[in-house]
Amino acid sequence: MADIPAPLRVSPLIKFGRWSFLGLGVLYGAFHQNRLSKKEAGIREVELKHKAERDAKLAAEKKAAADREIQELEALAK
Repeated sequence: MADIPAPLRVSPLIKFGRWSFLGLGVLYGAFHQNRLSKKEAGIREVELKHKAERDAKLAAEKKAAADREIQELEALAK
């Protein structure tokens, strides 16, 4: 096996910079996650309101189609 050289000492300034950027990245991510979560919650509310309207419309259409089918079957049975 080859001799592995001893690791180099990393400058305290570089260590501080790395940790600072890591911390800033975590804070940046948390801030934007919070902002996007609020935005998505608003979108979800609108979708739920539209879903109720859409479900009611689909139920009415389904009932109308069932009534038409019953009338057609009655007409064929005569």
